[in-house]
This record gives sequence, C-alpha cells and structure tokens, in this order.
Amino acid sequence: MNGKLSDDALDLIFREARTHNAWQDKPVTDEQLKEIYDLFKWGPTSANMSPARLIFVKSAEEKERLLPALMEGNREKTRQAPVTAIIGYDVKFYERLPELFPHAPDAKTWFNWSDEWAEMNAFRNGSLQGAYFMIAARALGLDCGPMSGFDMDAVNELYFKGTNVKVNFICNIGHGDPAGLFERSPRLPFDDACKIV
Repeated sequence: MNGKLSDDALDLIFREARTHNAWQDKPVTDEQLKEIYDLFKWGPTSANMSPARLIFVKSAEEKERLLPALMEGNREKTRQAPVTAIIGYDVKFYERLPELFPHAPDAKTWFNWSDEWAEMNAFRNGSLQGAYFMIAARALGLDCGPMSGFDMDAVNELYFKGTNVKVNFICNIGHGDPAGLFERSPRLPFDDACKIV
C-alpha cells in the first residue's frame, strides 16, 4: 500500500492535535470505543505480542472511584471527560503468543524465561499501543488528554487487582473544549533530537 495522508489528515492526527484539559458535553459511544480499538490493534508490536489492556471509565460512579488516585490537577478534567481510558499492559502477554504468533510455536519461550525481561517488553510494546490508541482516537475525530500524574499502586488496586496487568498511563478522550487549551509548547528542532549517520 503506497501513498501519503493528506495535509488535513496529518493536521488532525499530529500538527493541529492538542492535549485537552477541558471537554465539551458530548458523549463518546461504546461503538466509538470499539472503533478505536479496531484501528489501533493493527499497530505493530514485537512478535505481535499486543500487551495493551484497556479499561474505559464512563460512569459518574466509576469516575468518583478513580479520582482519588489522580493528582489534584488531573481530577476535574477527568471528572468532566466523557471517557477516561486506563491503558495497562499484561506482563504475561506471552500466554497469548500461540494464538497471536502461530508461525513460531516456541515464541512464548522468548519471553517467559525472565519476569523482568517479559515486563520490559510488555511495557515498551504497551506504550507503543498507547500511542496507537491516541492516533486512532484522533483519526476518528476525538481529542485526547493523556496523563501520568496518578498513584500507580492505587489504580492497579482499583482496576487490575488479581490480574497480570499493570497500569501504564491514563488518557481522557472526547470532544475537547478549545477554551481550556494552553498556548502550544515548542518542540525540539530536528538537529537537536536527531542524527543521521
């Protein structure tokens, strides 16, 4: 497949996309959440391990349970957001490799020999999937407000207790209110961030 996205599409996903802190009173449907997943699941991961596990917090009751685990500055914008995605990663992702990477029957053994090695791979690839999640949400016309200001142990206790999943980061999604945006911060120029050798 060849070609290039239009400038409008690139603006939507990257150049004009912003991290939102305030939200319009517009719902995000379960169908939209499924559509986001059905896009971002195609992003590449090592050995197709696909370790990301998401919980979509929508109800007011569940939001109130989550809020105490967030830093004070992240609470009101999370309360206001139509959906808060808790993006985790499964440290025992390798149990699904026979299904996800069937042409290599021994793929599980590439990772299950060390808990530390498995978790490092799960975190790295789950982070990639978290980025794919945000790109998919933006591509489908939604805005994102990712954050890492929260108590990881508290969130794990609330949502992943008794599982092999650990929280990576949290991302509010919905239709952002431009009135809540900060002035856009600069980015590093190419020569400060990149080197061609």
